[in-house]
Amino acid sequence: MPNNDRTERILVYIVRRELRLTDNPILHHISELFSKNRTPFTHLLPVYVFPARQIEISGFLAPNVDTTDGSTNDITNTSTSKPTSIVESPYPPARSVVGQFPRCGPHRAKFWAESVWDFKTSLESIGSGLAVRVGRIDDILENILDYFKSGKGNYAAGVKCEVVGVWITAEEGVAEKTDERNVFRVTGMKGVNTRTWKDEKFLVDDRDLIYMTPKEIPDTFSEFKKTVGPLRDAPRKPLPPPDMLPPLPTRVPPQPTPFKVPNTLGGWISGLLKPLEENPVAMITPSYPIGAKSQHTYHGGEAYALEHLKNSISSGAITKFRDPRRGNIGEDYSTKLAAWLALGCVTARQIHDYLVNFEEGKTQVGQYAQGYAEGESKSTSGIRLELLWRDYLRLCSRKYGCKLFRLEGFKGELDRQWKHADNIDVKEQIQRFIEGGTGNPIIDAVLREMYLTGYTSDRGRDVVAKYFSKQLGIDWRIGAEWFEYCLVDYDVSEFWGNWQYCAGVGNDPSWEVPSVRASEVQEAYIKQWIGEDFI
Repeated sequence: MPNNDRTERILVYIVRRELRLTDNPILHHISELFSKNRTPFTHLLPVYVFPARQIEISGFLAPNVDTTDGSTNDITNTSTSKPTSIVESPYPPARSVVGQFPRCGPHRAKFWAESVWDFKTSLESIGSGLAVRVGRIDDILENILDYFKSGKGNYAAGVKCEVVGVWITAEEGVAEKTDERNVFRVTGMKGVNTRTWKDEKFLVDDRDLIYMTPKEIPDTFSEFKKTVGPLRDAPRKPLPPPDMLPPLPTRVPPQPTPFKVPNTLGGWISGLLKPLEENPVAMITPSYPIGAKSQHTYHGGEAYALEHLKNSISSGAITKFRDPRRGNIGEDYSTKLAAWLALGCVTARQIHDYLVNFEEGKTQVGQYAQGYAEGESKSTSGIRLELLWRDYLRLCSRKYGCKLFRLEGFKGELDRQWKHADNIDVKEQIQRFIEGGTGNPIIDAVLREMYLTGYTSDRGRDVVAKYFSKQLGIDWRIGAEWFEYCLVDYDVSEFWGNWQYCAGVGNDPSWEVPSVRASEVQEAYIKQWIGEDFI
């Protein structure tokens, strides 16, 4: 009798902030092994989890969940449970610690969902796919491992399924490190090999830095910049996208109850926005002014990030870039790439590579734009400097850990007297702040634009942060948490590091944001966002 036993050896890839095919070290490595028929696994299961700690997922609770067992490789939505009319989430609401705002607002939630969907579509185009779940990463992983270990994945006689490894990319941030420890805890209990990969979405690779330990990272950006050397020569080349990947397992574990994840982008967005719409933060919501235009109308995802980057080069906008902290309206003061960078839809070294190709005339992108094949300009140099600043703030997160979120900041400023929300007058000040009703025209214009569109200029962010922390003297973390809720391009290290700097408790970036002078206040911008309220 022939031996028909067959084993599906499965590698689980936990995707986090690397929502791209190009310049993805894990997918590149898997593709190379697969093309040479050298993979120790036969199937790949990429898994993305909308994390319950960072985004509200109660909109996916299923009052009457499907009772089927999800026994195919439909990797989207099947749940197993007895029907019930009242369902409670096993997770606490995703709220900020001090201000108790939702961790993620509607603009970022939509962009986030779009980015995951784009990545899922890209994986499917090369024969793979993406299992999208909601919950905690360790809970979802334990469910997957138990499913295959129990034999539920064995879809036919003589077929066995086993997980032979779990791979995950390391991230900076307290919650992110907690997730990583929990992954190792689960895989340790289940006896599954686990590998952590270095995060390579930044400008300068960790392997090229001189620091052996986080303690050696300088406390000033200027000193850090010196150790990098010539910035244009520092980044490594981006990795090509994979040509092919191993197939999905024949059976994929379903979403654990009591949640149900739909199989459409619209369903994802609806589930993420539902709890935000049912519980609005602002008591008085600013209305969208007639004629006002959002400066961030972009779609999430790798394909859209690369399209925007190419358009910025071809249109010549990339050569008009100056200090992003000196503008409020228009295209010239910002590349608008931060939201894609935050989710890993594009990497800093990809942006650098596009700039080099433009500066040296290596490709046709931007061939008719000013500056093509003319070498590095002040604009392209400024973009690299901004990308390096993001690198530095990420390393500060590594060095200081949970101090990123402490009132005294990196500097340990214990002498400052801060106002807190337990005072009724301060609480009213905070409410006026989040509603864009402080009475200060430029502050209110920035706050309303940010709330209504999910975006505002770097200059506006710095001015508002200094106003909140220094002029009002209120616990700066409340302002940072409000930014986290509102803005589409939230990045934990960059946002909290910049707020610390503006509040005077963080590291010195080696540049000073000029104070607002009457001659610099853009009246057209203010009128655009607060309309007839402007006096």
